[in-house]
Amino acid sequence: MNVYEKLMNVQTNLKSPKSQENTFGHYKYRSCEDILNALKPLLAEVKAILTLTDTIEHIGERFYVKATATFVDIEKGDKIEVSALAREDESKKGMDLAQVTGSVSSYARKYSLNGLFCIDDTKDADAMDNKTNTEALKDKGNGNTPPPNKDDTVTTEMLVDMAKRKGYTEEQLCKRYKATEVKYIKKDVKKTAYDGFKILEDKK
Repeated sequence: MNVYEKLMNVQTNLKSPKSQENTFGHYKYRSCEDILNALKPLLAEVKAILTLTDTIEHIGERFYVKATATFVDIEKGDKIEVSALAREDESKKGMDLAQVTGSVSSYARKYSLNGLFCIDDTKDADAMDNKTNTEALKDKGNGNTPPPNKDDTVTTEMLVDMAKRKGYTEEQLCKRYKATEVKYIKKDVKKTAYDGFKILEDKK
């Protein structure tokens, strides 16, 4: 088998169900470690190895972690690479700087693995809280509705940035709220979605 046939074999046989659960967002997900554990026996079967490397990239005014997943055929030395970027949050409650970078690295590595091994994470968007308005914003701990944003206007950029910080893509937002582009999501729905993400952020 050449390197592409070996990769196809692994992609076809890889099974990594979403065994982790986000208790705040009430959705299931798979971690980078889950994917790696499922990959190891398949890599041994096809005589290939996987390496994961990180680099720091400065784009605009922000720093990003660029993770690269490399599939290497140990018999012939051929390889295939896929990279993914994740941005460090400006602040993360309860974490020191090293932990913040580590969590961003794990996120970027997971999505580089998703790209390399054709792992579909689109179901995560469907697992987002389907409640709307006041019910969706209730604090699970005490049943009280948290205070609204000081500014009632939630822009497309604000929603996209907040969603990405919580692990959702623009495509997932569009699918969840049935819009062709994020900018076409209704203003009141944008605010509901933004406040929902904000609750999850504040609880961490």
